Amino acid sequence: MIDMPTMEPAAFQGALRDQFETFLDEHRAAMEAHLDGLTEEQARRRLVASKTTLLGLVKHAAFIERVWFDEAVTCRSRAEIGIPDTPDESFDLADDDTIASIRRDYREACAASRKATADLGVDDLVQGNRRGPLPLRWVYLHMLRELAQHCGHADILREQVLDGTPSGS
Repeated sequence: MIDMPTMEPAAFQGALRDQFETFLDEHRAAMEAHLDGLTEEQARRRLVASKTTLLGLVKHAAFIERVWFDEAVTCRSRAEIGIPDTPDESFDLADDDTIASIRRDYREACAASRKATADLGVDDLVQGNRRGPLPLRWVYLHMLRELAQHCGHADILREQVLDGTPSGS
């Protein structure tokens, strides 16, 4: 049997929070990196029936940061935050959306997420989600799932965009 070091509950909670933050930041960086080296046209190219584009995915990622770390933590409404009412709308690209502006917005959303949770523990309840009170741990896990899923979508879209054919074949 392996002798596991014991940690005080507060130290364990802090270590767990650090792990969540590390994984989130890795996925955040991976999401943004999907825009590296692309032209504006490539970032906006639609290769699927939905509104999903590489630029739209990063814009959506900023939206989910705000839903889960602003709306849920601070209890501000989506109207107060200035984000769309629905996830589907968060993929909509305005004429003035650029790689630079969406990157900047995404970085700002991620920084605000870190700030909003800086004083919380993983078992602290956030009150502003429509599902009701949820522990921050749940929010972290949900965000990891969201970002992992969307990074997978972005991997495929980027491969197709860089291949230069609509079907990627």
